[in-house]
Amino acid sequence: MKKVSRAIIIFILASLTTFLFSACNQKLTKNAENLNELSRPVNCRIIQHLAGETCVPQNPQRIIALHIATLGNLVALGVKPIGSATGYQKSDFPKYFEGKIDGIQSVGDVTQPNLEKILQLKPDLIINLSDDISIYPLLSKIAPTVQTGWEGPRQWKEHFNFVIKVLGRENASQQAWNHYYHRIRELKAALGDRYQNKKVSYVYVEDSNRPIFISELKNVFAGSILNDVGLQRTELQDVITPYGYIFIPEEELSKIDGDVIFIGFDGDDEGKTFNKLKQKPLWNTLKAVQQNHVYIINLSTWRESNLLAADAVIDDLYKYLVKTP
Repeated sequence: MKKVSRAIIIFILASLTTFLFSACNQKLTKNAENLNELSRPVNCRIIQHLAGETCVPQNPQRIIALHIATLGNLVALGVKPIGSATGYQKSDFPKYFEGKIDGIQSVGDVTQPNLEKILQLKPDLIINLSDDISIYPLLSKIAPTVQTGWEGPRQWKEHFNFVIKVLGRENASQQAWNHYYHRIRELKAALGDRYQNKKVSYVYVEDSNRPIFISELKNVFAGSILNDVGLQRTELQDVITPYGYIFIPEEELSKIDGDVIFIGFDGDDEGKTFNKLKQKPLWNTLKAVQQNHVYIINLSTWRESNLLAADAVIDDLYKYLVKTP
């Protein structure tokens, strides 16, 4: 009987201990949650993003952009970050930023941001544009960090909208788009009907050692600008695909032809690459070549996928389609 009573007492004590531990644990968890809420800056907004959620300052003053697309959109909005990553494996900022980013410090290229340099700049907001979230925990220890994925230039308008959401600058967003569409209307008026029945081809050679032409279609950055202006693409390029690209091998050079060809090169050897291209037997058979309507454009500008770069693309269209005889 005593053994039974002792077993009952042990059971009751164990149950009571479990209950008290559970209640205490719940209280501690609740207190931790309350502490987290209290530790958040009062003047901030919660932003959901690729790597979770971040409490973003209402009016950040020391922003770092870790992608050229982000930098261009910030500048287009009248926001000057304190630092930015440069382009892919590049040490300098693209030419279309000249005179617009004085004082902005480089924090490495987009593939290898310099965390030590970022830390030294004491940012109050970091905006990262990448599908890779492995660096996010380190960035978020330096400053509030938001991150969004990137599927290339076909998402240029979506990324602009993300930057707007992060900054809470809807009014500035409308002004930026008004500027873009105003320039589009002005360009259309300047072109008149001179290209009404003309076909425009836009291709680039990304690797001079691998002569494959890549064309961005109607749903990709520069292609969407050509489409907004009302310029007709060649039949091959007048389509929309999930990825927004088509690849044209060297032996099918005739497929890049049009009444006008815009051709971009990557790197500093564009003259060398273009000279190689002109040696191809098929080159002189192209209609645009025969009519002297082939224009070399800066590939970085036509692929950077932000509103500031869009302004530079429109400048090129004025230069080559309106001002060129």
